[in-house]
Amino acid sequence: MTALRLRAALLLAAVPLTAATAAAALRAGHWRLHADRHRIELAPQPRRSCPDCRGDGGWWVDGANPEMEACGCWANRPTLRIRLLPVPAWNESPF
Repeated sequence: MTALRLRAALLLAAVPLTAATAAAALRAGHWRLHADRHRIELAPQPRRSCPDCRGDGGWWVDGANPEMEACGCWANRPTLRIRLLPVPAWNESPF
């Protein structure tokens, strides 16, 4: 086996290991990955071990207008976005 083929084989063997490691790191850090051709986005997820929300992400606040209050285990963390390609403009009328 030549050095080039050996290097290619090792590279191909490392790809699944790298993907599994990245998936485990995202789960451990409580992130959700979304990727398409326009952006790569890492969004925070609620922690299942949070003593306040217990993984639900928040709780309902009573009152005249009940609404959900987000828990600080994920709501105070920023969403990270990397723009890749611009979204094309719509040149058609809606009807």
